[in-house]
Amino acid sequence: MWSQTFPQPAPFQSDRAPVLWQGLRLLPGLNAVVGDEGSGKTQLLQALAREQPDALWLDLRLPDHDRHTPRQFWAELQARQPHWQADWQADLTEALQLGEHLDKALFMLSTGSRRKVALVGLLASGAALTCLDQPFAALDLASVRELQGFLQDMAEHPTRAWWVADYEADAALPWRSVVQLPAV
Repeated sequence: MWSQTFPQPAPFQSDRAPVLWQGLRLLPGLNAVVGDEGSGKTQLLQALAREQPDALWLDLRLPDHDRHTPRQFWAELQARQPHWQADWQADLTEALQLGEHLDKALFMLSTGSRRKVALVGLLASGAALTCLDQPFAALDLASVRELQGFLQDMAEHPTRAWWVADYEADAALPWRSVVQLPAV
């Protein structure tokens, strides 16, 4: 359902050598970075997004957007993301059951709903490298399943990389790589 290629030149091509960054092989498809609390998962994703072209990381709590509605937040993000997938935005909004919240300020939403707003932005961004920091936290079971389905479909994507940080790699997903960070 979700798989498609993008017209822009992508740094991640299955027929090219992997991109190397700080000793990590950045493969297209679905990748996990796992470790205990304080092991540096978030810092790794932030640095990856800062230093790689066409990469995106968001704080899923959206702390600087309390007064924005989901529509306003996505419009601002879309203005910065040249490969925005409007159809994915619409489909994810429906799949994550955000329709009734589109015109509410984010401060009025639950933690889980705020995180879903951020996830829609990340997943619809069209970024060549998308960094998801503990994406399943605070989500209801139906939304967890939708996100798992999306990531399952992206697992073999030939031109986009998805890096998911969490305490452990979800056993239900087919990871291209799993990077285990050492305990502190």
